[in-house]
Amino acid sequence: MKKYRILHLTGSFNQGGTERQAIEAVRGLLSHGEFDVRLATLNAEGPLLADAEKLTGGRIPEFPFDSFFGRSFIKGANSAARFIRNECIDLVHSHDFYTNVFALAAGSLAGVAVNIASKRETFGLRTPRQESVENFAFGRADAIVANSLAVKEMLIEHGIPAEKIEVIYNSLDMDRFGKAESNGIRTELGLPDGIPLITLVANLRHDVKNVPLLLHSAKKVLSATDAHFVIAGEGPLESNLRARARELGIDRHVTFAGRTMKIPELLAASFAGVLTSNAEGFSNSIIEYMAAGKPVVATCVGGAAEAVVEGETGFLVEADDSERMAERLTFLLKDERNAAEMGARGRRIVEESFSRKRQVEALCELYRRKFSEAFV
Repeated sequence: MKKYRILHLTGSFNQGGTERQAIEAVRGLLSHGEFDVRLATLNAEGPLLADAEKLTGGRIPEFPFDSFFGRSFIKGANSAARFIRNECIDLVHSHDFYTNVFALAAGSLAGVAVNIASKRETFGLRTPRQESVENFAFGRADAIVANSLAVKEMLIEHGIPAEKIEVIYNSLDMDRFGKAESNGIRTELGLPDGIPLITLVANLRHDVKNVPLLLHSAKKVLSATDAHFVIAGEGPLESNLRARARELGIDRHVTFAGRTMKIPELLAASFAGVLTSNAEGFSNSIIEYMAAGKPVVATCVGGAAEAVVEGETGFLVEADDSERMAERLTFLLKDERNAAEMGARGRRIVEESFSRKRQVEALCELYRRKFSEAFV
């Protein structure tokens, strides 16, 4: 029986949700063993590159380009098409805006049998021209993986047929988060002892993460109880966020942890996790908090309500509502027993719905179905 060859294509190996999910998918599929799985990228850089190379056992093919409208794109697409043909790839699965468009071009040149795109964010984050280009790619794809029902509904609103969209939720390694210990992370990051940590894991590259919401909420929380706030992530917005914390007079109570590969250890030491975004597809951070057994206070955006059960595993608040977020965090801080019970319920939900095994089963079922259609 033929063992189909699948190529996963990711933009880079930065420590973002899309990149981590691409690696998780490849890791799970390799372990499953049903398909011959490869990994390629547009940019072989980032802190996750070493993990990816270890996973694949060697150098990862790279197909860089500067712009969709320059010679570098044509060169990169031709190079990728040669790779697809030479490696006898049957299916290409892309993971974000740039790889969706690139994979359409390369796959068309190579005559690949199946092309699967992904949508992991809400609309409104890209220019109208970019959305038009991506919709064209979606129209030519054989299937689109959405990481939440909310994203699927938005795709349908933008004219994508519902039958083309497959909802497959993000996943994570439960052992990595559920069994992690703090292991001196407070000392390593200069965090105070004996004070509850409220942690936000988010990149500091995009305003959509709305980190100022946490800072304004923190000021209100600190007027009622003790807490220390940790922002784990890096990016050009950090200097302005530090200035905002100083303006609010809370800089002594906020730690900017920067990029850290020790998120499980940080969450093990934390009291609760927060999401402050104005828009999301489906937040990896939320299920990481839940896997670590922590209650969550999140803005009700994208697929947040598909993971957080209001009043059971945490709370949902409207985007940019610092008053409500502060109230919910203060409630948890003043009722540690209830907070712990919420965290335990959240972990059980992640085990049931967001495990790597569940994601791999869903991906394999999608691939089988598309191969049966392509090779009738």
